[in-house]
Amino acid sequence: MDWPVCPIKALTGLCCPGCGGSRMALALLDGRFADAVRYNAVALVFVALYAWVAVAWVLRRVRGRAVTTWLDRPWARVAAVAVLVLWSVARNVPGTGLYV
Repeated sequence: MDWPVCPIKALTGLCCPGCGGSRMALALLDGRFADAVRYNAVALVFVALYAWVAVAWVLRRVRGRAVTTWLDRPWARVAAVAVLVLWSVARNVPGTGLYV
């Protein structure tokens, strides 16, 4: 199957933090966890964290409690952006094995 080319990769030749995300999602749906990690490990971690946040949000709403998650803390957003920037740099360094 031919995958659509990432617009950022097509314009710059560099991998963005989301490159490989579609392949990662399809590998997860097929139960191929090792392939999912290889395609985009950080996206996999973010999917797991956001799934956890969604479940926590639903449970708190059902129980009638205030809805707050770790995303409400200022450091969480800064940490997420920092991880994405570091992942982008690491993916574009030759020899790291992270290039998709």
